[in-house]
Parts: sequence; C-alpha cells; structure tokens
Amino acid sequence: MRRAYLAAIVFSVVVGFSFLGVKTCIPVASTLQILVWRYNWAALLMGLFLLTGMVKIRLTGKPKKNLLLTAGFYIGFMIFQTIGLIFATSIESGIIFAIIPILSKLIAGVVLKENTGWVQNIFMVLSISALIVMILMGSTGVETNLVGVTILIISSISMAISNVYMRYVRQEYRPVEITAAICFMGAIAFNIAYLFSGDFLHYLEPLQHMEFVIATLYLGTACIVLSAQLMAFMLRHMPAVNATIFGNLSTAISIVAGVVILGEPLLFYHVLCTLLIIAGVVGVSMPDLKRNSRIERKVGKKL
Repeated sequence: MRRAYLAAIVFSVVVGFSFLGVKTCIPVASTLQILVWRYNWAALLMGLFLLTGMVKIRLTGKPKKNLLLTAGFYIGFMIFQTIGLIFATSIESGIIFAIIPILSKLIAGVVLKENTGWVQNIFMVLSISALIVMILMGSTGVETNLVGVTILIISSISMAISNVYMRYVRQEYRPVEITAAICFMGAIAFNIAYLFSGDFLHYLEPLQHMEFVIATLYLGTACIVLSAQLMAFMLRHMPAVNATIFGNLSTAISIVAGVVILGEPLLFYHVLCTLLIIAGVVGVSMPDLKRNSRIERKVGKKL
C-alpha cells in the first residue's frame, strides 16, 4: 500500500509539470498535432520495450473487451477534452475535471461496490472545493459555453470510467498491459484523426522545432507511458477514489510550478488552497493507510 501512495505522489508531480510541455508546444503546433506526437512517442517507447524484451505482455485467454474499454475510455477522455477546450475555457476545464473524484466514487460504488466513509467524503469535498476556489480566484471571469461544458463533462465521465475499469480489471491485466493498450490505441486513434483533418502535409512540420520534440517526448514518455503505468498500479492497490483524488494534487502542482518556474505571481490564496488540497488528499488516504498498517502489524506478530 505504501508503494501505491509513493506511486501516487510521483504521478502527481509528473502530471503536474505536463502543463509546461503543453505551453511549449502550443506556439508551434495545433492541439491535434501535439496529441499525435505525444502518442507517437509513447507508442514508440512501448514498442521498443516490447522488442527488446524489457516488457512482456500476455493477452492470450484474457477477455479483450475489458482491456479495450479501459484503454478506450482513457483515450476518449483526451479526445473529448481536446474538443471541449475548443469551445470552453481552461478555467471551465479545470473546474469540471476537479469533480472526477466524485464521479469515480459514484461509478465505483455501482461497479466495484466500493464505498467511502463520511470522514473521507468530507476530505474529498475539501480538496475539490479548494481546487475550484483556486481556479476561480485566478480567473478574470468565466463565460460559460454550454457545448464546451457538456463535452468536458463527457470527458470527465470517460476518465472516471477508465479509472474504475483499471481497478475492475486488476486481476486480469497487469499495469504494463493496460499501459501498452493505451499507448498503441491512442497512437492509432489520433493518427487516423489527423489523417482525416486534411492537414497531413504538415505532419512532420513541428519536428523542425527542437523545443517541440523535447516537450512532446516528455508528454509522451512521462505523461502517458509512466503516468498510465503509475495510475494502473495505484488502482491495482487502492480504491478508485483514493487514486483519483491525486489528480487534484497534480493541478495544484501545476499552479505552484507556474509560480516557481514561470515567475507567475504567488498570492495568499495559492498557498492556502494548495495546503487545503494536500490536506484533503491526505485525509482521503489516511483510513486506508491506517488499515494497512494494522494488517501489517498483525501479520508481523503471527510471523
């Protein structure tokens, strides 16, 4: 269990710094191009792991439907997120994605029969509320676009379902097998989308910019291969809500990183809300950590 929470912290940091990569890519490429090359690098790295024998996957005799649904909803999250951000603002996106833990809790309750106690629920609401307040305080106003908001809600639901399914298939598929499916299916999906976009003549154009190559390498290898592996590992060892709540910590890290690295202004509400988000994540996690500690002590006494 402790390794799962260590993986969650690494996941939060890796994903938290992804915004730097995206900001680097935006001036030289379209959103679809960024996604294409993110998944191209991810698929190439995973393919290299498989060819060299560093990673082995075994799919024979396993229900492919569950794996396809897990990876499909993960990729669907990115597709709907990309489309939604065309119509909606990043502020709306941040607020809507902050509720993914609640969606995961509801879906996990139905699919996995996982329930959280009232103390965990309070801390979950604390973390989500602090994140939403931080986002709203940093905005100059939110102009709601119904189409964009609807698509972003579908994106959040897709992410929540993917998270729950990652836990649902934990006895059938190892984290690396889920990661491989996400990498290859994503690369195929976004390359086909780019082919039909009518802009295929400019497919290689962004690679002329070294900053784009470096940024997409990070976004593909760290933010897809590594983060998907970490998320699958987390969901193998902890309840869906506990794993999903670390996504809010990633957003807080993104905001703090913007202050430290990009020199954006640090205000009092940044500090307060970040502390509340961390408190919420810790509060959600503590009951399971204590329960696991008690189990380890009992096992130790028997030995």
